Amino acid sequence: MIRLENIHRYFQVGEQSVHALDGIDLTIEHGEYLSVMGPSGSGKSTLLNVIALLDQPSSGRYFLNDRDITQYSDDELAKVRRENIGFVFQFFHLIPRLTAAENVEMPMMLAGIDRKERQQRIETALKQVGLSDRAGHRPDQLSGGQLQRVAIARAMIMNPGILLADEPTGNLDSKSGAEIIDLLERLNEQGVTLIVITHDQSIGERAKRKIRIVDGKIEAET
Repeated sequence: MIRLENIHRYFQVGEQSVHALDGIDLTIEHGEYLSVMGPSGSGKSTLLNVIALLDQPSSGRYFLNDRDITQYSDDELAKVRRENIGFVFQFFHLIPRLTAAENVEMPMMLAGIDRKERQQRIETALKQVGLSDRAGHRPDQLSGGQLQRVAIARAMIMNPGILLADEPTGNLDSKSGAEIIDLLERLNEQGVTLIVITHDQSIGERAKRKIRIVDGKIEAET
């Protein structure tokens, strides 16, 4: 499903060039459960942003579903991202003035899905994450664990084949964090490719496949 070939990513910081990704070769098959670990500044989030099509590599090739998307335009990348990838972040990124249901609805509105189908999908999505009774609540009326559940429902509302989670439990207590990881793992069991970026060893070790990045290179894989 995902194949990265000799991916490099450079950033210019003042007069200094930072080599954030250094020759990454990585293949991720459909339905895999992968964790990416490493110290702060190792390149974990840069790798996630490249896989997520939020950032483009400086060199190398990226194949998604056997298509070389390295030279795609921004509009083409946005379409591929919308159709294939869901995102869950540490800080939730929900819109404060919108209810849980409205936050989940937003990707469908942008995709032009009609209102009746949107309502049906919202009900199903919130039920799957255990928040049917919180549909009308705004983010400031929800706990951290509930906020992340809304974020997961929003991430999955377009039925993407890939779910990227960047430190998904970083802002949660241990009980809520465990519940979120359980929820993500259930999605993986249903066939979703799950990629988790984490500095938490106990969470990273739960993945069926684990890689460790140091100084922009894959140092180890188990």
